[in-house]
Amino acid sequence: MMDKIKALPTHMDFDGQRRAERIFQTIIILFAVVGLIWGYICQQFSQTVYILGAGFLLSCLLTLPPWPMYRLKPLSWQKPRDENHSSQIQKNKKKTK
Repeated sequence: MMDKIKALPTHMDFDGQRRAERIFQTIIILFAVVGLIWGYICQQFSQTVYILGAGFLLSCLLTLPPWPMYRLKPLSWQKPRDENHSSQIQKNKKKTK
């Protein structure tokens, strides 16, 4: 059971973060406008709050988990250097000074 949980991806690339932020903002603004209009029609501010809360929950469901659509452009990181190799480079730099 723990292996399955640890195997779940937990990262999101930079492009995916931008996409998630844009989706979040769009949903919140859309639900806020609809909620404000509906609340004004009904003359109930609580309706506005409920609709905005539903938009918040929907946006959280769509943007907080690292869905595969947020991991389309992963970064290629450099391989870590060997510690002995990097200390040897530093020694060579000190000798040349």
